[in-house]
Amino acid sequence: MGQLLKPGLRLRAAGDAELIVVRPPSTEVELACSGSPLTEVTGTEAPSTAAADGEPIQLGKRYVDTDSGVELLCTRAGSGLLTCDGRAMTIKGAKPLPSSD
Repeated sequence: MGQLLKPGLRLRAAGDAELIVVRPPSTEVELACSGSPLTEVTGTEAPSTAAADGEPIQLGKRYVDTDSGVELLCTRAGSGLLTCDGRAMTIKGAKPLPSSD
């Protein structure tokens, strides 16, 4: 069962990382961190103390899935492997600046 995402939705991953949806996909997708589904942040739950295995989720970086078009911004660092429908999400690269020549 997937989630229908909207811009600005705050999500929490295993390992206490938090992300914001910057660009939602047009269809429902299943977002997970190290196999655990991302959950919506409501503000009433206590931060998780469980550590997730995997790569660090870096503060301020954007994570994308090119197949679905979903883009997430990390607002609280953590660790784990972010996936969208089972595919690993990647850090979005910086756009090259135009030449000043």
